Formats: sequence, structure tokens, C-alpha cells
Amino acid sequence: MQSGERRTTLADVAAEAGVSVALASIVMRGAAGAGAATRQRVLDVAQRLGYQPDSRARLLRSGRTRLLGVVFDVRHPFHSDLLTGFYDAAGSAGYEVTLSAVTPRRDERTAIAGLLQDRCEALVLFSPRSRTADLATLSARMPVVAMMRTIRHRDVDVVRTDDARGSELAVDHLVGLGHRRIAHVDGGTLPGAAERRHGYQAAMRRHGLTDFVHVVPGGSGEEDGARAAAALRSGAGFGGAAPTAVTVFNDLSAAGLLDVLRRNGFDVPGDISVVGYDDSSFSRLSHIDLTTVAQDVEVLAGEAVRRAVQRIERTPVEHREVVIEPRLVVRGTSGHHVS
Repeated sequence: MQSGERRTTLADVAAEAGVSVALASIVMRGAAGAGAATRQRVLDVAQRLGYQPDSRARLLRSGRTRLLGVVFDVRHPFHSDLLTGFYDAAGSAGYEVTLSAVTPRRDERTAIAGLLQDRCEALVLFSPRSRTADLATLSARMPVVAMMRTIRHRDVDVVRTDDARGSELAVDHLVGLGHRRIAHVDGGTLPGAAERRHGYQAAMRRHGLTDFVHVVPGGSGEEDGARAAAALRSGAGFGGAAPTAVTVFNDLSAAGLLDVLRRNGFDVPGDISVVGYDDSSFSRLSHIDLTTVAQDVEVLAGEAVRRAVQRIERTPVEHREVVIEPRLVVRGTSGHHVS
């Protein structure tokens, strides 16, 4: 249909096929009550006129929308990866997805408000920054599922990765390669950052490396990783010696860190090993080839949809929080440390 053209209606199909609107509706719904010849004639006309049933309007008339609203951040590549799995899981469950983005000039509150106007039946928030009290208030209106963040409230469901365990896997990998001076580029107050920081610290203590624990301020963007690279090069935290390995809050920050290190003559992993977090799609590119902790996109998305649908359909839920095991993906940015 070209811009400005009138949308073909069921009445148009009925008139062209020479039947009533009621009979045309029976045919388009696949209900009983129309003869075989009439049914075929109506379907042929509908196809020729390009008629598309308005399923959204039909659902609204029934009091349902079967819409899952998703709030995501355009600045996080992992959120884009997660959306692919989410669309698949929602479609399999018979639901549609409507999106509302957080951008540098559009905050989470505004993004949520946009979805409320769409009459979503549940909200799924990727790495939400809202206060727990605000999410609890929202859950009084509809089911709310928070992803990649711990929320301690009985009315807000959570689907997340075991982030502490993910950082432990990264440290265990690096220690196994002979590294001791292992730093961690932090995510500050971002969702998941505290758990990843604590996992790093716990693993370092478990390996007897308490004296080498060093957390560098960071963040979620490339620029945060770039700033952290400058701090790491100074050797602060290791008595003037540079670290031989670093774990990073996420892959995007790790990419910024890698860029600065390489442009300043550091060999990765010869001089320093780097491990990211998320296994974002860009981390697999040949010029990045990042060792990283993978979050399972398909399982996370599937569990979030399942939990939202359970709440919508009032199916009993055993556990409010679902925690998914991460895994380490070894690529080209981590290697043995040679003393």
C-alpha cells in the first residue's frame, strides 16, 4: 500500500466478493458457517485486494493485546543481541513485542511511560536503573520482569546471569594461564557491576592473590574502557608494575581498552591479557577476537518471556528469581603469562 492510500477493509472484500460483511468475517476467521466455494471466493478476493486482518484491533475488542513491552538501551550492544532471542521466544509463545528505547536524551521513566500507553500486558526491562520502589509500584499495574539486575522485592520477577560466577570464571582462566597481577575495570553503579566486582575479588582471594586485588573505575562504554587503560598503564595498584591481565565490566568497555592499549604499543595478549563480559556479537569479529564471559541470550530471553506469560495468565510461579549460569568463551585476547 502506497503512502496516502486507503487501507483495504473487510467491507471492501465483502462487497467485491458479493457477500455480507458477517460472512466475510467468518471466512477470514476460519470459522464454520461458509460453503467451500464461497470461502474460496472470499479468500481469493482478499488476496487480490491485499487485505490484511487487523489482529491488534481484534485483540483490543476482546480486552487483550498480547503485547510484551520491552525497555532497552540503544547504547548497549548486548541489549540488541538479547532482542533477537526475545522476539523468537515471544513469537513461540503467541505474543508480540513492542519496544521503547533508552537513549542519551530519553530516560528510562519516559521509555516506560510510552509502553504503558500501548496497553502492554507485561513489561520486561533490560538492565533497569529505576529504583526498586518504582518497579514495585509499576508491578501493581502489570507483571514486571527485570533482566540482568537483582531486585529484592516479592512482586518483581528477575531473570539474570550469575554475574559473580562469571567474574570468577574470568579470574580462574587468567590464573590458570599464570597471571597474578590481575586488575578489574569496574562498572560503577550499573546493574550487575557490584556482582561482577565481588566475583573478581572473591576469586582473587580464593587463589591467594588478595594483595593483588585492584579495581579500576570504569563504566559501560568504549570511552570508559579507554580511560581505564590509561590508569592501568600507570601501574597504580601494583607497586608501579603494570598488570599482566585485566577483567572488564563488559565487552564494549573492553573494546575501548583494547584500542588504547594497542595504539600505545602493547601486545595483546603478549604484554597484557584482556577478558570482557557479555559475548556481544561484535566481540567475535576477527580484529577484536575478545575472550569474554558469555551470557546465554536464548535462555535469558526464553525465561523472561516464560515468566511474563506465567504472570499474565496467572500460572503459579515457583521461584521469583531465575539465575542463569554463564560460561567462558576463550578467544585471542588472553594468553599465558611468561615471567
